[in-house]
Amino acid sequence: MGRVRVALGLLSGAVAVALCVILVDTYVLRAEWWQVRHTVTGEPVAPQSEVGPPPGPLAVSWEHATRTHRGSVAGYDGVAHQVAQGQVVTASGHGIEARDARTGQARWSYRRAGWSLLGWTTTGSRVVAYFERDGDRGDRMLVAFDALSGGLLWRREDERPAAVSRTTLRWPAGSDVLLTADEGRRTLFGVSAVTGNRVWRLALPRGCRLFEGGAHPSDGREDLAALGLRCAGPGGDKGHRSRLLAVDPTKGIVRWERRLGSRESPEVSMLDGVTLVSDGTALRAFDDGGRQFGVWKGDGVCGDLMCPGVLAPGRLVVVYHPDGTGTDGAGAEGAGTDGTGADEARMEAVDVPSGRVGWSRDVPAYTALAQAGGQVFALRPRLSEGLLPAGVDIVEPGDGSVTTAPAPFSMDPDLPGVRPWLAAAGGLLYAALPQAAPRPDGAARLVALRGGLAGAGPPELGGVPEKDWPDACSLLRKADLTAARMTGYVTEPRRASAGTVRLPRPVSCTYMPRGGRRDPAGSAARRSPSPEPSGTGSATPDPSAGPRVGGPERDDGPEAAVTGLTVSVRWVADTDAAASRMLETLQATQAQARRRRDIGGDEAYEIGPTAGMIALRVGRCVVMVEANRPPGAAARLARSVAYRLRHLSQSRS
Repeated sequence: MGRVRVALGLLSGAVAVALCVILVDTYVLRAEWWQVRHTVTGEPVAPQSEVGPPPGPLAVSWEHATRTHRGSVAGYDGVAHQVAQGQVVTASGHGIEARDARTGQARWSYRRAGWSLLGWTTTGSRVVAYFERDGDRGDRMLVAFDALSGGLLWRREDERPAAVSRTTLRWPAGSDVLLTADEGRRTLFGVSAVTGNRVWRLALPRGCRLFEGGAHPSDGREDLAALGLRCAGPGGDKGHRSRLLAVDPTKGIVRWERRLGSRESPEVSMLDGVTLVSDGTALRAFDDGGRQFGVWKGDGVCGDLMCPGVLAPGRLVVVYHPDGTGTDGAGAEGAGTDGTGADEARMEAVDVPSGRVGWSRDVPAYTALAQAGGQVFALRPRLSEGLLPAGVDIVEPGDGSVTTAPAPFSMDPDLPGVRPWLAAAGGLLYAALPQAAPRPDGAARLVALRGGLAGAGPPELGGVPEKDWPDACSLLRKADLTAARMTGYVTEPRRASAGTVRLPRPVSCTYMPRGGRRDPAGSAARRSPSPEPSGTGSATPDPSAGPRVGGPERDDGPEAAVTGLTVSVRWVADTDAAASRMLETLQATQAQARRRRDIGGDEAYEIGPTAGMIALRVGRCVVMVEANRPPGAAARLARSVAYRLRHLSQSRS
């Protein structure tokens, strides 16, 4: 009897412990009350008209930065945006948030502590996010929200999204149905965005499975979803080829299927009535019925990213690198590479019904396109070689004519975190671009642009008259150069153009020893394709520059001559505030940038791992000073440049 009591006591204790563990895991460790930060809104928001800003100068309406999330799953650290229903929805590994598209004011948000957002999608009036617990990929959850209020609709565990894009975190959905997949990625399921229940099942073709971890292996719109498949061929593993599968999200039936040209994961982009696919051998365009009406052949036709494309009324406008053969149709002869370089591309307008090329021309390497109000907006990384701002071109889809305006920011499209992105609505142009700050993780900067005030100068220069641009070769005097031991030198001035406007004075001035050759390090720095300025410093510090307040500079002594010297006027803005913003966006794109308060200008930054490059602002002018040797020479010469610019601005005012 005593043994029975002991056994019952041990059993009761074990049950109590197990029950406590279950209760703690359910109501404490997995409880929503401490994991979730969820805000909602009851404020109405009006939809926006489908129109962008007018041609001419652009100004910042509002901006917001989203910090990059470095989660436990490598590669899923992107940030993505969508403009719809009067809101801008932003998704990152931290969670999801919605802002008023007109003002940038926060509307609603959702985050889960200890979890990472690894996917999101929208359909109808619903937004659905996919979360995984950090360190445990088997613990996953779909969470659905009302798109306007952010109210929680439902949660479902153990569902796995179908073919999430690694760069945008999007996966296909349409007609209030989400596409999910099984563990082996061989079966598709349709999940109702209204209830969270499965509504259909579709087995993929025999020997095929979805790509996982692709840059953009799928896309969708309300009436069609397209997914890349990796399919085995008759030759075993060597016979693997990718396919494109188009599925009706409402019924879960295959609309069409097409074989692609390589084993690689394709990049898929869905437009209104057109599907674009880049498979590593060509860029292909399909209509709603799966008919291929355009192909641009070449291994590097899209480079490392998907070719930008938009659908203007009746025409597909696409940008590609002209190392292929152009389209298989009329107009392909014009798609040659004459005159194009690494930073140039080709833009074509293709008639969707016939596949004929309406027009084709050389363009800068646009990183993003958007369409609104019958116009195509194109984002270029630089307004012009040697100038600081990015550029926005407005392209007429009928004939390809272009108007150009500077963007009020600098950008480096090669930074990780977000693909450059554009959208236009409500008279605003929305641009997303990566930045290195806050370091080391970086962030995605979202900027809403409106039409700016027309100035006395051309719109290609932001309304600033050409006469306001100083001569870069006049910012250093003979005394400055003599103090830098440059008694025998020649100048190499360089001019720049913005659109159809050519600046009358040099924007860059390189100083070289007379009869000598250019410093190798300096020339290499000036050839850098990054948006970092190519400026170099000049002479000795001017007494008016003020005392140094920072730490001591390294110096090779008074006998060391300055080498690799360039002074560049990178931008002249219409206001001091606009110039300050331009300088701030420049330093935000740099891996290393330190504030310098001893230069004598209004603002200054030391760019790079050494003190060989100084970016400074005096009034409306942003100037770069670069000197390779000796260390600290760039800062001394930048003080002289700041002194000249200060006196120049005072004489003009």
